[in-house]
Amino acid sequence: MAQKPKRTFRQRRADSSDSDGGRESPTEPGAPREQAAPGPAEKRPPAEAARRPFRGRSRVWASSRRAARAAPCAGSDPGDQGDSESDSENALLESRTVDLSADEENGTHHSSESEDDQSSSSDNSSSPEEKEFSSAVRIPDAAFIQAARRKRELARAQDDYISLDVKQTSTVPGIKKSSDEDLESEPEDHEERILFTPKPRTLRERMAEETTTRNEETSEESQEGENQDIWEQQQMRKAVKILEGRDVDLSHSSESQKVKKFDTSISFPPVNLEVIKRQLNTRLTLLQDTHRSHLREYEKYIQDVKNSKSTIQNLENSSNQALNYKFYKSMKIYVENLIDCLNEKIISIQEIESSMHALRLKQAMTFVKRRQDELKHESTYLQQLSRKAETSTNESLAIDEKTQRILEEMESRRARRRQARVLSGDCNHEEGTSSDDELPLAEMTDFQKSQGDILQDRKKIFEDVHDDFCNIQNILLKFQQWREKFPDSYYEAFISLCIPKLLNPLIRIQLIDWNPLKDSIGLKQMPWFTSIEEFVDSSVEDSEKEDSSDKKILAAVINKTVIPQLTDFVEFIWDPLSTSQTTSLITHCRMILEEHSTCENEGLLKSIVSRIKKAIEDDVFIPLYPKSAVENKTSPHSKFQERQFWSGLKLFRNILLWSGLLRDEALKELGLGKLLNRYLLIALLNATPGPDVVKKCNEVASCFPEKWFENPSMRTSIPQLENFIQFLVHSALKLSKSELRDEVKEIILILVKIKALNQAESFIEEYHLDHLRSLIKEV
Repeated sequence: MAQKPKRTFRQRRADSSDSDGGRESPTEPGAPREQAAPGPAEKRPPAEAARRPFRGRSRVWASSRRAARAAPCAGSDPGDQGDSESDSENALLESRTVDLSADEENGTHHSSESEDDQSSSSDNSSSPEEKEFSSAVRIPDAAFIQAARRKRELARAQDDYISLDVKQTSTVPGIKKSSDEDLESEPEDHEERILFTPKPRTLRERMAEETTTRNEETSEESQEGENQDIWEQQQMRKAVKILEGRDVDLSHSSESQKVKKFDTSISFPPVNLEVIKRQLNTRLTLLQDTHRSHLREYEKYIQDVKNSKSTIQNLENSSNQALNYKFYKSMKIYVENLIDCLNEKIISIQEIESSMHALRLKQAMTFVKRRQDELKHESTYLQQLSRKAETSTNESLAIDEKTQRILEEMESRRARRRQARVLSGDCNHEEGTSSDDELPLAEMTDFQKSQGDILQDRKKIFEDVHDDFCNIQNILLKFQQWREKFPDSYYEAFISLCIPKLLNPLIRIQLIDWNPLKDSIGLKQMPWFTSIEEFVDSSVEDSEKEDSSDKKILAAVINKTVIPQLTDFVEFIWDPLSTSQTTSLITHCRMILEEHSTCENEGLLKSIVSRIKKAIEDDVFIPLYPKSAVENKTSPHSKFQERQFWSGLKLFRNILLWSGLLRDEALKELGLGKLLNRYLLIALLNATPGPDVVKKCNEVASCFPEKWFENPSMRTSIPQLENFIQFLVHSALKLSKSELRDEVKEIILILVKIKALNQAESFIEEYHLDHLRSLIKEV
């Protein structure tokens, strides 16, 4: 197989593979091959053939390739083959004639070319078209050779290549000789005048030359592409010829290769109708199953379409999702900003709370320490005074300066309180029942100044914060909008559990100046309390549900915020001996514990019980002096004992004020067991029976809660009052002997009040006090 020519975009040289052109067959079988018939050159001796030059053959190769290119174009369509057959033969005759003329002019032909021509002629000798073509070839005469030479020289001088459009001339001997005159008139090559300077050209000539050059380049590229296609087709034909052993057109051979001939010699197995029927039934069953599955899928798709349409309709009827998303996003951002704000401010809130708590604790500790110091120094002074009276010495009692100063300050405060009571008209006041909580003017001024500074610092905490993040009402309004627009998501997010935690710092900042031990503003009058109540009342949830989550918000806020504040006041600041503090504290605790009872109430109640027990152990002291020392009511011993008794009775009353909040068992244990029977009753036993003792018993009985004796069938009082009842009966006996009948009647009334009816009846029957039976019957 010949080597594939290299594709190029420049003009082919005349000395390229010439032998390939001589050996290759034309594109169509009907086209004559090059040198199909043996020429005169083949009969020459080898020496003469060797002396023939190679230059003339190279120019013929270019013309023969152009002629061969036209052949496949004509032969590609069988319908046009007959029309173009004469043109192809003329082109081939002209090229063959030119080839032979050139060979005669040059004299000799190369032996290798003759061998190639012979092999090509022998390969295609069986073609009838070639035989017909070889019979038509004639040897041209000298005039035809000169005309061809002249045309070739003109083409070489003008375009430097042989044009493909050269007119085919007749090869018969009777050709016109008109071209000889032109050839003779042409100057020879050595006689031509050589122009060393090109003639100036006009603009039109230069434009025409450029256009011609571009057209020539385009034609050369197209010729090279066509030559490449022809070469590939020729190579494919050679391959087909080798395989099939005959000359077949490429298009027909490619189609014939695809067709498979049916071999009748092959035998097939016999046909069984049952097998075919069974196979068809199986196939039908499979198709039916597939059809049923497709029907099920179709029904499923129809149902999905219906569901999708219904969902779309519901979504279209519902609120705008974009607005919902916008609301949720804004709410999320708002809550995050609120939490960040509170996390930043909580440290300042804790510092202010600690400062206010420390200031109040300092004041409370000042009162307690001063009372205990005064009690200690006064008791010591009276003991020294009693020892001096026992020794009956006339020496003055030496008192240190500190004790003297403390006693003077204590007496001056008492004098100011007595003066204030006289001005107010309170003549029934007993010494020892007043709360000794006066401070010196300098200390009071310092306390008020420090408290004012703390309150000023409280105002600065949220001065740089927008009201939406520090105003409880605005915060609750945000969540109320959420609850009204999207109640489902509101309750699913457990906002009722989150609101107390969010509001805790803001409520604590409002409770900094709240003092439950004074007659300050109540919780119900505070702004945060009213805002939460309005939020709970506007709940869209069913109001009939007792376990509504929003209804528990206020209780949760009190549980997490207010109760810890109250517990701190009870444990560190509250003075159980102060009636005003106890009354105010009970008022706040009653509102909280009764209206908003929670599980955290037990901790507060335990703190109250612990503080009362500590007050009984630390602050109650009733000394016992000889009767000689206390007979004189104006003596310091008698006055001190009286003050201490009334101070203990005051604590007893304050303890029993907790009835209804503290458990009755705890109150009976603290008030009756530890205070009445251990301190107050002992002081009464050591006192001389008389109107003063009856008055004190009446005060004790007036402190008892009425609910302890509400049972009408009750004939015997509670066990913790057994000692007190015996003391009353014993006092009535002594008074009856001294003919103090009014005091006896008071004692019988006390027994009837505390439901000691059996003891009262026994006393009346025993001492024949029939005039007092009516007191028992009235009950």
